[in-house]
Amino acid sequence: MSKHNNQSQSSRSYTKSQKKKRNERIILSILIPLFTIILIGAVYLAKLFATVENEIEASFAEIERQEAVEKVNPIDEPVSILFLGVDNNEDRQLGSTRADSIIYATLNPTTHEMNMVSIPRDTFVPIINKGTTLRYDRINSAYAVGEESAMVQTVEEWLDVPIHYYATFNFAAFLDIIDELGGIEINVPIAIDEMNSDDQMGAITLEPGYQTLTGEEALALARTRKIDNDVKRGERQQLIIEAIIRKALKAGSITKYTGIAETVGSNMKTNMRMRDMTAIAQTGLNDSFSISTHIFEWSSFTERGMDLVKIQPDSFEAIQSKLKSSLNRTQEISSSAKLDDASAASTNSKKK
Repeated sequence: MSKHNNQSQSSRSYTKSQKKKRNERIILSILIPLFTIILIGAVYLAKLFATVENEIEASFAEIERQEAVEKVNPIDEPVSILFLGVDNNEDRQLGSTRADSIIYATLNPTTHEMNMVSIPRDTFVPIINKGTTLRYDRINSAYAVGEESAMVQTVEEWLDVPIHYYATFNFAAFLDIIDELGGIEINVPIAIDEMNSDDQMGAITLEPGYQTLTGEEALALARTRKIDNDVKRGERQQLIIEAIIRKALKAGSITKYTGIAETVGSNMKTNMRMRDMTAIAQTGLNDSFSISTHIFEWSSFTERGMDLVKIQPDSFEAIQSKLKSSLNRTQEISSSAKLDDASAASTNSKKK
């Protein structure tokens, strides 16, 4: 058996053995931005609404498209959102920024279903910007080429699905959110000796065990990768997001929502207006949607000195079909309802 086949078998084995665990964590990885949207869209207090509305308007940024995507009303039509997470800011000035996390989600207000898939950032795909295929590369490199515009075009073309909205979050923003919440409780899985947000080496040290972390400590735990690999790093980020959600949903955190909303608004880019977020909130997304997560089967390979990810064709086609179906469900239900109405009318007519 070749080295590549061994790698493929090992990768699939790892994926299957971790599937349940990863499903739970992928759900949580999407819930923090969705929870934020619901929080922002809901009108708890007039003051909160006014504060958030100003922040959201400031975070609005349209993207360049070669062809306009069809307009939809999130209240009664399926929509799709591309969530992007980046780990860079003006203070870090890392230069070329790439997307650390890429999640595509569909929301169907008629069936009350959410479908989502997490796209491995090293997936080898054609990078597209301004309608032109530039090269084959890691999918996260599209952000360095043309930020959200290139990411949206690249994902749309690769998955062959529309992207109605995008929302980009800077992971460093969670530092301020965690501090607004008064810290988070988390079972730290490993010991770390890491730099802080000012890149001072050895400024943050943590031992394994259940404890309360500040924003600085949580960010250090999320960023560290030198002790293992990006897969484990991603798992730690999911643990942190889970802890944020648990703390944010506690009753005592409600009074802190204004500060959280201001932090999110100033650290987010999106092409959603306040009315779009409110429409999404009005679907009842926060408690009545069923959530289906999809995991790509993949294998690893090396090209041009890069460690890359190849998505298995059968897995790609199956997940792509589910995503497309979730966006067309309203039309199918509408057609079915018309047939039922016609059948009922015919039956009533015969009875007369």
